[in-house]
Amino acid sequence: MDQNSITINGHVYQFRPGQTILDVAQENNIDIPNLCHLKGTRATGACRVCIVELEESWGKKLVSSCSSPAKNGMVVHTESPEVVQYRKFYIGLMLDSGNHNCDIGASADESWTDFQIEAMENEQKEELCPVWGDCELQALAYRYQVKGRVSGRHREPVKVPIEKDNPFIIRDMSRCILCGRCVAACNELQVNQAIDYGFRGTNEKIVAGTGNTLMTSSCVFCGECVQVCPVGALIPTKAFRDDRFVPTSTVRTTCSFCGVGCQMDLHVQNNKIVKIDGADRDLPPNNGMLCVKGRYGFEFVGAPDRLTTPLIKKDGKQVPASWDEALDRVAEKLTEIKQKHGADAMGVLTSARATNEDNYIAQKFTRAVLKTNNIDHCARL
Repeated sequence: MDQNSITINGHVYQFRPGQTILDVAQENNIDIPNLCHLKGTRATGACRVCIVELEESWGKKLVSSCSSPAKNGMVVHTESPEVVQYRKFYIGLMLDSGNHNCDIGASADESWTDFQIEAMENEQKEELCPVWGDCELQALAYRYQVKGRVSGRHREPVKVPIEKDNPFIIRDMSRCILCGRCVAACNELQVNQAIDYGFRGTNEKIVAGTGNTLMTSSCVFCGECVQVCPVGALIPTKAFRDDRFVPTSTVRTTCSFCGVGCQMDLHVQNNKIVKIDGADRDLPPNNGMLCVKGRYGFEFVGAPDRLTTPLIKKDGKQVPASWDEALDRVAEKLTEIKQKHGADAMGVLTSARATNEDNYIAQKFTRAVLKTNNIDHCARL
């Protein structure tokens, strides 16, 4: 057998030193489910869903693929009966751990209607989970046909107040599965260190700062935790969750708030931006991360008072005009000013929100056409 090769489900694959079993599987399009792993951060094996089976000389062994280094000669099975059994158990435990009031949450001896009524009785649980249909835990529960109640105990609603005191993120810790993705994203990727694990044992939970709300912590509301959350514990305040079944298209574009050039995905419904996520984790310069402006500052794009057609002044009033008419008027006035007062009587203001290409053209126009160096930018434009 070649050096640094591993066998997964009967097929041999090469791996690089330092790669985990999950890394090799993902690189070769082998689906190993996971709820806690986050690329670029330390593996924790917290969710146990990425468990796989290893063939050892003395028998079989179950390990977490996200934290187990690939070794030469390894033989791995990703969907053996034992693996499936363990995954179903851990998925069931997570369904039992909180208010996952989707239809998959009802146990075998409980109708979905009864379970939903029970979930609604908890404070502020009037609707289905806001990520119903877009939840990784729910998807895995459907995939492995798990309905919860694996512990045999009666499910008690988790009574935790929903945190809504900030303008960007809703935190519902009654749905948290303690996967740790948000902690890794905050502390290892964005390095804001606003949230972490708190307390111990059965009382363990994710806390902000000293146990207060995000608003009173060091959170800068970049929304990275929302983007990586696999369940409905962290959701954006925006109404995207209410229109989840409206046809949505995704458009890759460049953030215009500064000159870094961060790549992001716009979620568009009816020609209106409803949500923004970071792009691919492997795509520079931001590697899937965004700041609070890039992620949440998009309402101005569809603002009702935004100009959508040029305006020119006629008889002392601003009236709509065609682009040709407006450009001709601008050229006429600039030429008039230059002839009467000289080129330095004119100046150009660009915007930090414009693209590098647009700003380059603006300075080229200013220096080559207007013949002046009077160009600057205004961050408020």
